[in-house]
Amino acid sequence: MQHRGYYDQFGGAFIPEILVPTFDELEQAYLEAKADPAFWQEYKALMSSYSGRPTPLTQAENLSDHFGGAQIYVKREDLNHTGAHKANNVMGQGLLTKRMGKTRVIAETGAGQHGVATATMAAKFGFDCTIYMGEVDVERQRPNVFWMERMGAEVIPVSDGSRILKDAINEAFRDWVSNMDDTHYVLGTACGPYPFPEMVSWFQSIIGTEAREQVLRETGKLPRRAYACVGGGSNAMGLFSGFFDDPEVELVGVEAGGRGKGIGEHASRLAYDDASVGVAQGYKTYFLQDDDGQMQETHSVSAGLDYVGVSPILSSLRESGRVRFEAATDQEVIDAMSLTVQREGLIPALESSHAFAQAFKEVGDLDPDDVIIINQSGRADKDIFTVADALKDPKWEEFIIAKAKGYQNA
Repeated sequence: MQHRGYYDQFGGAFIPEILVPTFDELEQAYLEAKADPAFWQEYKALMSSYSGRPTPLTQAENLSDHFGGAQIYVKREDLNHTGAHKANNVMGQGLLTKRMGKTRVIAETGAGQHGVATATMAAKFGFDCTIYMGEVDVERQRPNVFWMERMGAEVIPVSDGSRILKDAINEAFRDWVSNMDDTHYVLGTACGPYPFPEMVSWFQSIIGTEAREQVLRETGKLPRRAYACVGGGSNAMGLFSGFFDDPEVELVGVEAGGRGKGIGEHASRLAYDDASVGVAQGYKTYFLQDDDGQMQETHSVSAGLDYVGVSPILSSLRESGRVRFEAATDQEVIDAMSLTVQREGLIPALESSHAFAQAFKEVGDLDPDDVIIINQSGRADKDIFTVADALKDPKWEEFIIAKAKGYQNA
């Protein structure tokens, strides 16, 4: 890492002058916590007693038999409290918020899992909580909005721009500028100005540390490949960090291929060639933007992967060749999730299903003695409306129609 959060040419902290003292305070708190073994022990104890860590590594025997080739193992972040890897980062930032003496937290969310995790953390620690969420995502992730509000969070729909994740991030930063004295911004992924990419990756590294220990214990060997979906990049950084020092382990990040190549059809920054290097939202990385630096429309069946940017650390790892990036289309994702549900009884979120889809394309070409790990970063409870619509389930449609009639007659 170079000075102040640069990872080769990517990263940095491009922030308004008014926020510099706040970022200096956050950096100091983060670095002090990282150097304090007692903080990490407190964090691990909290994640054990409150969130259920360590999450298991599950052997997917039926899928392994179905595809042939390598043995498939699944890292079960869906079993984390709140149903996704998001709790790892959020609870860690909650402990930092207490250290800094702040009383209010704000967050952005796309798929809603980060919003639910932040609202949960705020309820546990007694913080006031505001969540910003694009109007499009509010509509397609209503179950998560419901639970955020039940836990006392104020959910503010964002109507600007494309009304998705990038717009929610912009609104959260505007809030922070006005309330930085008592407020901490719990950024949800490994993006944004330094120290967020590195700090979020540090909290998520608990995934990779566990996964490496578990796979060695259960199989006696390191995996041939490790797969993770990539939106902003926090779950991927979490899994991959456990194997960065193992060059024999190939790391594969899977982005949202959407409907295919072409601006507005996908949200792939590193697998396709539609993105370019730029500076936005406080950091330098690959963005889906036009020649004037204006952010472009994105599309994904999953609400959590349709972000225009990507972690600067992952951009650096792509340039160095340490991580290979691929893209899975919406249909491949739906098919992979359906197969996983039917064959294993596991219900991966649409985000996670991108990693499953790419692994399924490749696993049959590996040897039976090989092992792969897929990170199931979350569960699909939140996606039930989107999945049922994509599958055109007639019983679900009948249920929705009957419910709508019931409300009309009430």
